[in-house]
This record gives sequence, C-alpha cells and structure tokens, in this order.
Amino acid sequence: MSAEDPNAGEDADEEEDIRYFVRIGQTDLDGTKSVERALTELNGIGHRAARIIAEQADVDRRAVFGKLDDDVIDNVVEHVESFADEVPEWMTNHQKDYFTGDTTHETGNDLQLTRRQDINRMKMIDSYRGVRHKRGQKVRGQRTKSTGRTEGTIGVNVEAIKEEQAEEAAAEDDE
Repeated sequence: MSAEDPNAGEDADEEEDIRYFVRIGQTDLDGTKSVERALTELNGIGHRAARIIAEQADVDRRAVFGKLDDDVIDNVVEHVESFADEVPEWMTNHQKDYFTGDTTHETGNDLQLTRRQDINRMKMIDSYRGVRHKRGQKVRGQRTKSTGRTEGTIGVNVEAIKEEQAEEAAAEDDE
C-alpha cells in the first residue's frame, strides 16, 4: 500500500485554481486571503467598507478572494468603484470637493494624490491648517506643550553638568 494520500491530487487541483494576485485599480491584492481582508489592503478601504462592499456584491466575506469566478471579482471591482454612490455621504473619505463640490470615495493612488493636493492648496492660501502643515506642527488641535517635540533633548543633562564640574575641579586642583 502506498504512503501517499489518495486525496492529495484533488487538493493540488484546488490550489491551482486560485489566483494569487487580484488587480483592482493599480493595486495587487492577495488572492489567498478572504475577500474582506484582501479589500482592506487597498488604500481608502477599511474593515467596515470592505464588509459593506462584500454584502453589496453578494459575496461571502470569508470566501477566499482568489478562488472566486472572474465575473464575481468584476462585480466586486464595480462595487469598489461605485462605493460613494451606494453609501451615505458621511461614510466617504472625500466630501464636498473644493472645486466641484462633489462627494467621492477615493481609493489607491488617487487618495494619496487628492490628499496631497488638498494640503498644498491649504498651504498656498495660508489657512490655519496650511500654516500648521508648513511648520510641521500638529494640525488637528492636539496638545503641543509636552508632545510632538522634534528637537533634541529638553531639560537638564545631568551627565554634562557632572563632567563640567569635574573639569572645573581638576582645573582648580592644578592651580
């Protein structure tokens, strides 16, 4: 009798059917993870948004993303792209655009580009938040008296004082 498992061939076939990378936009998602976990790798999609997208696409959120059919994956991609149209305005990540007034949900590199443009616009018009960004200070009202210090050590350096006193004592002894 052989030491091999008779069902080993079937498991190998199942593993070959998996897509290891699923591309959404300009991002490669891990096909070996569940749908919910894989979607959270995409910038702009968190756990809650991933769960909502899986529900709207009628996909089990615990299913392995790479084992889904191509048309199901395309359906998930469509729901990711039209996420802002299907959820309340407060759930999107870019509300009331400065120029168009539209509410969108940015994902991937578009999110980073939009955020950088918004910060640069605030810096150019010298708004309060823009000035804080220019100076590298905290922007959202956090306390700055005791945290966020970027310079070197603040306070008394005991070792330096002891060294100075030792040098002064040595200088006095030499005289």
